[in-house]
Amino acid sequence: MARQRRKSDLPTKPCAVCQRPFTWRKKWADCWEEVKYCSDRCRKRRHRANTSNDG
Repeated sequence: MARQRRKSDLPTKPCAVCQRPFTWRKKWADCWEEVKYCSDRCRKRRHRANTSNDG
């Protein structure tokens, strides 16, 4: 039986919208490099983050 990892041992990265750190999830195992947003809410607000940086 495999040992479970502690949540503190999992990789994290900042959300592209809210800049809060979020932790790796098993469902992201195959696409962790492409994940940019911590939640559906931030993913839906991504256009606001892009337009506020323009000017």
